[in-house]
Amino acid sequence: MKIRTRFAPSPTGRMHVGNLRSALYEFLIAKHEGGDFMLRIEDTDQERFVEGAVDIIYKTMAETGLVHDEGPDKDGGYGPYVQSERMKTGIYMKYAKELIDKHEAYYCFCDKERLDSLKTEVVEGKEITIYDKHCLSLSKEEVEANLAAGKPFVIRQNIPNEGTTTFHDELYGDITVENSELDDMILIKSDGYPTYNFANVVDDHTMNITHVVRGNEYLSSSPKYVRLYEAFGWDVPVYIHLPLITDENHKKLSKRSGHSSFEDLIEQGFLTEAVVNYIALLGWSPEDNREIFSLDELIKEFDYHRISKSPAVFDYTKLKWMNGEYIKMMDFDAFIEKAMPYIDEAVKSDVNKKTLATWVKTRIEVFPDIPALIDFVDELPDYDTEMYTHKKMKTDAGSSLAVLKDLYPILEAQEDFGNDALYATLTGYAEQKGYKNGYVLWPVRTAVSGKQMTPAGASELMELLGKEETLKRIKIGIDKLSV
Repeated sequence: MKIRTRFAPSPTGRMHVGNLRSALYEFLIAKHEGGDFMLRIEDTDQERFVEGAVDIIYKTMAETGLVHDEGPDKDGGYGPYVQSERMKTGIYMKYAKELIDKHEAYYCFCDKERLDSLKTEVVEGKEITIYDKHCLSLSKEEVEANLAAGKPFVIRQNIPNEGTTTFHDELYGDITVENSELDDMILIKSDGYPTYNFANVVDDHTMNITHVVRGNEYLSSSPKYVRLYEAFGWDVPVYIHLPLITDENHKKLSKRSGHSSFEDLIEQGFLTEAVVNYIALLGWSPEDNREIFSLDELIKEFDYHRISKSPAVFDYTKLKWMNGEYIKMMDFDAFIEKAMPYIDEAVKSDVNKKTLATWVKTRIEVFPDIPALIDFVDELPDYDTEMYTHKKMKTDAGSSLAVLKDLYPILEAQEDFGNDALYATLTGYAEQKGYKNGYVLWPVRTAVSGKQMTPAGASELMELLGKEETLKRIKIGIDKLSV
């Protein structure tokens, strides 16, 4: 049997990390076995619909490489692939009425006042109303009279009060629940639209979906899905419920975290390939300890049986590290294209910006790190002379002042201000004086940059800044240390 998976997002805004992981796993499961990956737009909840969100879905999938075999723009014979369009075909009402004929569903005409009077229960932290099957007892004649009178209705699933329902999940095994714990969920709403749960079952079956991948928050709904499949006499798909993604404080990843969506991460300077790689590891692990995977490598390695049941922690620091590894591996021209806007933002002077790009490439984790590394180029920052003290280099304010005073006339007389010539001058001076190189290089680097950490060494910085600017900054250092 050919594997068929589907990504069925609701167009409600940006692509949440959890949704992207579902899409990625569904894509990998299908492609690992040579199957088909489908895109279906679930827009039955019109109140949550966000204009432009469908475009975000397409854009995100294209950028991440999750190419669908079928979808609204690629008819594979199972369309329409948008639920609101499928609704116009009458498919959901047709199947709901089939369940009514089988006594597996029924019309409910209860108004808001009556529903508000029903008792509530707390299930998984949420207060829900338990429907009392009041309308199940209506006679066929009463139902027909209500329909003829145009009385508003919903269609509810008829779940027995006794017995149990068992379903199988590939990660959690067999799960059995008491039917008395299951509410008669609504299948068709009063506006004629199907509920998310009902449309899912009908669409997955009629589109021949073999594997359903979703977050484990849907585990509690699965018994109702299974009862629908069994009521219709349909094969139940393979269920794979994914672990929750939490933040570092083990709370559900929310918009407040600032990095809950794919777009958030891209705007923060992350590379798409790194985000996809990292998200693949949020709940899944390969057989070895390897962490860096291309999408093609993930397709080859991905075995859904290695998905964990434990919550996956979104470790922002780990993602930054991984992104840094991807930046190091980038082709230089591609890196320049991404990095140059940040370099241009931080440096307006007429210096060799490709040199700056070379320096920062191996020193950043995300592109917004760049300005802080090179912000000394245009203007020497005000700095504390304590920076001249370095235990390892055995330097302090007094020794640094002596070195800078000695070097100033030497550098003033130097004609070749290239890196190699400057390095030879600085190390030659150190050798002549009997100093270790760091004893000389540290105060010079501090004077020309005014920073504790720099993306390059003293002579490289001096070459970039040029003779005039270098001497000007060394003179400022001498004046600061002379106070």
